[in-house]
Amino acid sequence: MRSFLKFFLASLLALVIFFVIGFLILLGIAGKALSPEKVVIDPNGVLVIETSQPYAEQKIVNPLNALLHGEANEIPGLYDVVRLIEHAATDDNIKGIYLKTNGNPNGFATTEEVRKALLEFRKSKKFVYAYGEGISQQAYYLASTADKIFLHPQGGLDFAGFATQIMYVKGTLEKLDIQPQIFYDGKFKSATEPFRETKMTEANRIQTSAFLGDLYGHYLSGISAMRKLDTAILHRYADQGLIQNAQDALSHKLVDGLKYDDQVMEVLRAKLGLKKDADINFVSLAKYESAADYRDASGENKIAVLYAQGSIVSDEGNEDVLISSEKYLQEIRKLREDKSIKAIVFRVNSPGGSALASETIWRELELAKKVKPVVVSMGDYAASGGYYISCMADSIFAQPNTLTGSIGVFALLPNLQNFFKNKLGITFDGVKTGQYADLGTATRPLTETERKFVQNAIDSIYSTFKARVIAGRKLSPAVVDSIAQGRVWSGVQAQQLGLVDRLGGVNEAVACAARMAKVSSSYRLREYPAVKAPLEKLMKTLGNDVRTSMVKQELGEQYSLYRQVKRLQEMCGEVQARLPFDMIIR
Repeated sequence: MRSFLKFFLASLLALVIFFVIGFLILLGIAGKALSPEKVVIDPNGVLVIETSQPYAEQKIVNPLNALLHGEANEIPGLYDVVRLIEHAATDDNIKGIYLKTNGNPNGFATTEEVRKALLEFRKSKKFVYAYGEGISQQAYYLASTADKIFLHPQGGLDFAGFATQIMYVKGTLEKLDIQPQIFYDGKFKSATEPFRETKMTEANRIQTSAFLGDLYGHYLSGISAMRKLDTAILHRYADQGLIQNAQDALSHKLVDGLKYDDQVMEVLRAKLGLKKDADINFVSLAKYESAADYRDASGENKIAVLYAQGSIVSDEGNEDVLISSEKYLQEIRKLREDKSIKAIVFRVNSPGGSALASETIWRELELAKKVKPVVVSMGDYAASGGYYISCMADSIFAQPNTLTGSIGVFALLPNLQNFFKNKLGITFDGVKTGQYADLGTATRPLTETERKFVQNAIDSIYSTFKARVIAGRKLSPAVVDSIAQGRVWSGVQAQQLGLVDRLGGVNEAVACAARMAKVSSSYRLREYPAVKAPLEKLMKTLGNDVRTSMVKQELGEQYSLYRQVKRLQEMCGEVQARLPFDMIIR
């Protein structure tokens, strides 16, 4: 027994020492990787922008990549990308931009921000060249800013027009004996449509056709201006399916040449005045972000840029891209009480979420507005709850292809009684001290009286939502009622209706806030929420990666269904102000 204890304690001690030493080594490596030396950009550099890179509103810290590969540990946020491109225009070490345009997962307004920055860059007379093997429509929208667009000889260019498709699950729920008890206000409020219909309602088809047409029209106009091709001609290319291969793209003047990668490199070398086979000084955005001093740091006055991206929720949530009312209440209050902050730019990129959480954030912004200017900059979406938290602003900016409005609310309370009984053989029984003590339980249907209770609550919240818009936008109740009804609008339509003040991006919103605060000549930008410290992010990344990997491995091809169910779970039980469920435009 004594020898066993001796052996056990020795093994335990060795294990503890091993983990302590391993942890110290990890900290040492992480310290080196997460605190790199100052990067210097050599002359004759070419800034590389990969359009396949998704950009969040704030930079994404990726310490695991830095730890394992020693590469840059951050992906610049969207506004960082815009400012980096602006900085490159005046940087003597950057001679031009090389766009690698194989895809673009970013939304329409995000793409618009980057595209506008590229067009501004071209005014510097530096070159912009684009190359892709298979160029998607959204990637081509960025590529169209280039002096020259090259396409792989055996590659392709997608130019077929826009389409959106919604998955309807009413039939599935019927097969499972699940009854979705649905309540909503607004005839265009289509977020619950997949649960109560088997195809698009006429109202949803009308609104979708309208904003999709606006998005496509803006897309064609942008390409038309750069490629010197009439929008009617471009529309004919798509409508008649004339762009089927690389040669078609060249013949119809959508690209300037068909080249392999090595041939494009020779074009770049010639442009830079380099010898054949000389190395090109390519500079990634992540590397440039580490080297460039592009943030405005002059002046004592400060303007805060507060980013709000993702679904709006009442609790803290587990993801970085969630707008927690609890968290944002504290953030906004801090900015309101900080006298050095002269104005707030609220950057909203959200399809909405909890109506109650939206009201909480609205209230805190309304208090801030009484103390200092509040300007909203809308991203890809600022709809439903996303519009709720925007409508009180002194001024609202949106891109032409932002999706906004959707002023309406809904609630979804599933009745699983028959599913449990008929499919699983499970029944429920119990006692209660009040007639409505178990209102909302998923194990029985609502009574007619209970349904009236829920609908009354929906009506009340919808009325409050419209009242916030009436007060914030200074519109009549009749006008707001006519443009509400849950209808989704493009940025162009929203400006015409008075839901948005001006078309523009973050730069325009910041400039407006500076003017309103009377600090246009001298101010510094401060960005919130604060990005997590690298080590904290590393620990969270490791945990999330392991958990996600295990779930994916266990579910395999059913992982996407699992995510759908998780999103459905988020929508149940709480009154929602949210965009149509899982709407994807390609």
